[in-house]
Amino acid sequence: MTALGRRTRAASADELCREAYAASAGPDTGVALVAVGGYGRGELAPHSDLDVVLVHDDDADLGDLGRTLWYPLWDSGRRLDHSVRSLGEALEAAADLRVALGLLDARHLAGDPGLSLRLRTVMLADWRRQARTRLPELKAMSRKRHAVTGELAHASVPDVKEAEGGLRDAGVLKALEASWLVDASTPDLESARLQLLDVRDEVQDLAGRPADRITPEMWAPLAERLELGDAGAAQRHVRSLGRRVAHLSRLTWRRTDMVLARPTGERSRRTPALEPIAPGIALSRGEVVLDTGVRPADDPTLLLRAAAEAASRDAVLAPTTAARLVREGAELPVPWPAAARDALVRLLASGPGLLPVWETLDEVDGIETFLPEWEQIRLLPHASAVHRFTVDRHVVETCAAAGALIRGVRRPDLLLVAALLHDIGKGSLHDHSVAGEPLARKVVTRMGFTDLDAEVVASLVRWHLLLVTLATTRDPDDPATTAELLAHVPDAASLELLRALTEADAKAASAAAWTSWRASLVDRLVSRADQALGAEPTSAAPEGSLPVPESVRRDHEAVAVSVEPHDDGATVTVVAADRVGLLADVAGGLAALRMPVKAARAWAQVDADGEWGVSAWEVPDAYLDATVLRERIGRVVDGTQRLPDLPARPDGELPPIVEVRPDASRASLVLEIRTSDRPGVVHRVLTTLARLGLTVASAHVSTLGPQAVDVFYVQEVGGVRPSEERAAEAAHAVRTALGG
Repeated sequence: MTALGRRTRAASADELCREAYAASAGPDTGVALVAVGGYGRGELAPHSDLDVVLVHDDDADLGDLGRTLWYPLWDSGRRLDHSVRSLGEALEAAADLRVALGLLDARHLAGDPGLSLRLRTVMLADWRRQARTRLPELKAMSRKRHAVTGELAHASVPDVKEAEGGLRDAGVLKALEASWLVDASTPDLESARLQLLDVRDEVQDLAGRPADRITPEMWAPLAERLELGDAGAAQRHVRSLGRRVAHLSRLTWRRTDMVLARPTGERSRRTPALEPIAPGIALSRGEVVLDTGVRPADDPTLLLRAAAEAASRDAVLAPTTAARLVREGAELPVPWPAAARDALVRLLASGPGLLPVWETLDEVDGIETFLPEWEQIRLLPHASAVHRFTVDRHVVETCAAAGALIRGVRRPDLLLVAALLHDIGKGSLHDHSVAGEPLARKVVTRMGFTDLDAEVVASLVRWHLLLVTLATTRDPDDPATTAELLAHVPDAASLELLRALTEADAKAASAAAWTSWRASLVDRLVSRADQALGAEPTSAAPEGSLPVPESVRRDHEAVAVSVEPHDDGATVTVVAADRVGLLADVAGGLAALRMPVKAARAWAQVDADGEWGVSAWEVPDAYLDATVLRERIGRVVDGTQRLPDLPARPDGELPPIVEVRPDASRASLVLEIRTSDRPGVVHRVLTTLARLGLTVASAHVSTLGPQAVDVFYVQEVGGVRPSEERAAEAAHAVRTALGG
């Protein structure tokens, strides 16, 4: 072996190539040796490849240079990936996207530096010219790779190079920046890339070959080599690097997609336009930011509200905005204000928009500002192989899966919060369900839910594995199995929530955790439990009587409106002589003002002077003018008010559910409606019922996160309970009116 071949493994790769070139008597002009690929640092790692190209002018005389150059590099004992190309041939080869990515990182090693500069200049110019056509191909290639290798931050056996968030993605980010369409350069990216290179070198040294996957037995020795505390610390270190690169990658691709969506030649404004979308919050170039003049210290709900707006719109929560809100924002009071609680529920129910926003919050340490218990499960590996993600990511995936099930439960807010907290006890020395119960109770109470709600969520956390365990390990048809389930889940509402949480938890774990077979076993046990519980009537609770204004008593055509402001908006109370369609007219007046309805209840009062319709409406505007609303209601009554159309249901949105609850009341037909919270929903439902000649004896309207859950106790004129045929007719008409 030559002296060159006996060099130590710590020798500089650049120096090795230069010495080989010099030993081969390479010319000073017209030929250059360049390194390609963005994964090296000039340090010759034990098992790394040497990826080099010998570039030459078309008229250059290479002689025996290629043959004499490669032998000393082979003698060094290193794997060599080499090629010889003219400048034109190099550009032709760049038609292959993988070759293009390598040449974009071409680094001069030896020979003619002018030729290396020409290669790099021409490659960059060609890349920028074709960026709009090549970047979609690059994105598709990256997604295909991610589907095969998973995520570095969450895979049980992560690939430090090919996985999402690995070295390959760091190189892709450099290519995106080279297009000049977006800016992907951050100190965090380069720092993470260099640290991942250190990790890969140690992994390959431990494996004794050019391996990139970190097997379970490697974590402990890897921790020692990286001077970390233990195997757990090594996992958190590597996974946090992968999460950071993946987050930067997703954010950069979102911004790239926005640029590519703009017509060619359109120039962006020097000062981005701000579109206000909520108090203190605006949208700018597809990213949620703070509105002009907003002081984060003045509103403790601002971070959660901004996150909810971004996630529900599937927009980017600008990292600089999130970081500023964490740095300058006010601490949430205990218990939380309703606005913070509602924003959290909206965030958790946002579906595809949840993950990127949650990752942004995690990257800026924003989650700990409202959920300090999160640190206990952050990047915590699962002990069970059935899980495809770390605990924290599994929890986010569970929330996303639960968001698709909110139509099936009466309290979607409790389902989503339980999904967020169901594994909060992991990381302790005790059973995570047992450890999580008191933690969940404390968190939910801090959020401002009632004591009863806190007990429901704590119970769901304690028993979130019970249903699937009994269904798959016991006979669902055995009464003893049902009895054991009902010993811990004693009512239908809790059973409904547990069923949904069970499905969401399993789907978030892996495809194998929720098969049609397992689902059928769970559903069979739930059915047996429902039969054992029997029908559970929920009659309308009587409302307290309110004084009827004299103006209404004197004139039965009059409508009295009062507005009582409070911290979260206002309560609007309307009193008038009861009649068919009264509630629809009031809802129409609110719709005409484009006033959202957060909750409502209605009832009838009877005294010696007549029967009065009373309704109370919770709205977010504390400054609503009672006179203006009364005038709008009057215009709805006489038909001169044009009402806004109900927005169409977006493609892919869950359809509305309209159900008749035959056992819920003996005196009334009970209609339960669950649909997306869109402007005008209440008015559309009430108008439909009024057109059928049905009166509403009692109404209970509530908005929980993105879902409206409305219950109407309906009667025929004269107080008669509608027949089954009329009930079916009403349900069908309402469903049709809502676009179902």
